[in-house]
Amino acid sequence: MTHRIDELIVKIKELEEEMEIEFQRKREDLLTRIDRKCFRLSEEVALQPRRFKQGEVRFLIEARLLNILTAPVIYSGFIVFVLLDLLVFVYQGICFPVYGISKTKRSDYLVFDRVDFPYPNAIEKFN
Repeated sequence: MTHRIDELIVKIKELEEEMEIEFQRKREDLLTRIDRKCFRLSEEVALQPRRFKQGEVRFLIEARLLNILTAPVIYSGFIVFVLLDLLVFVYQGICFPVYGISKTKRSDYLVFDRVDFPYPNAIEKFN
């Protein structure tokens, strides 16, 4: 019985390796390259979602009333985020040189890549 289990384990490992090779082929078909932490899709894949693109007016009309009413509360957090980002920028500019710490690049930790997507409308990109 142990021999049969060992055979099955070997078959499973072979299938896993084969599956990984297939996944890699599929990834290469869909993605043209990885560019600065962003996946760049092939043109064919990038154009497919545009047929589902929804305009801002239609988006607001079809939104639930409660979603629209809670939006100001949610967006008020954006002000806090901007103030925090400004505080970190000033803190890093003043304190880091004093203590001999090298500055970090903001773009290494915050990536805003939704604006590159072709299918969301302006409201969805901001969200």
